[in-house]
Amino acid sequence: MPGGGRAAGIRWDRAGRVALLLVLLMMVGLYVGPARSYVAARQEAATRSGEVRDLRRENARLRARRAALRQSQAVEREARRLGMVRPGEKPYVIEHLPRGE
Repeated sequence: MPGGGRAAGIRWDRAGRVALLLVLLMMVGLYVGPARSYVAARQEAATRSGEVRDLRRENARLRARRAALRQSQAVEREARRLGMVRPGEKPYVIEHLPRGE
């Protein structure tokens, strides 16, 4: 139409912007899933790392306990702590002792 008037039609500049916006939103949407998976994996790794650290500490404690029990008198000491006596020994039970408070 002459005179600068425009007939009702498609405004390609606006349509291009909308199309670009839709493509951008789709690309962002494609990155959201993997980003969530990455964050979840990092959190899981941190949790597992803490568990491994605790298990290593427990393992070291148990190894030290095993080494202590391998000493010659350790088994006897542990048995006596549990209230056991050697065959032929006379057991004594002392009751009503004051507690060290």
